[in-house]
Amino acid sequence: MAVNKDKRPVTDEDREAVRRLAAQGLGRNAIARELKRSPRTISTIADELDPPVTFDRTMTAVATQARVIDAKARRAALMERYYEQAHKHLDRLDREEHNITEVSIGKVVRYRADDLPTQDVRNLIQASTVAANQALKLEALDSSNGVDDAKSMLGQLAAGLTAAYTAMNEGAGDAP
Repeated sequence: MAVNKDKRPVTDEDREAVRRLAAQGLGRNAIARELKRSPRTISTIADELDPPVTFDRTMTAVATQARVIDAKARRAALMERYYEQAHKHLDRLDREEHNITEVSIGKVVRYRADDLPTQDVRNLIQASTVAANQALKLEALDSSNGVDDAKSMLGQLAAGLTAAYTAMNEGAGDAP
């Protein structure tokens, strides 16, 4: 018998209400709110009915698709910003003259130079590289739908579990 979070037993009235509200076109979550039950309890009741009640998932599919489209648009905006940052940092390297500010003997010193100090060049190159790499990762996510990343993650997880299992069993011979 299905029971919800507050341990109220499911009654025949609950079952009939689920059947009636689903027939009216209400979704699982709407029925859960109406009956003050958890969505999981409503799903369990619906599955146990004869015949089982199914819910129209059209709106869920539409909402999911909208979220996917919105996420892709946000990634595109981020990619653009990352590329802009990469360009901005590289443009700073290409200037003919650089305004440099340093602290020397406790005083701020400002001067112009044809070249940036090596440390500043390295920092700008690193910053532009990081920004470009982040943009590329976002592009790869959209082009592969994350399948390659998921395969890689699952492969690493399997290798880790295998190593843990092996390490665990190596010590098993020492047990009394």
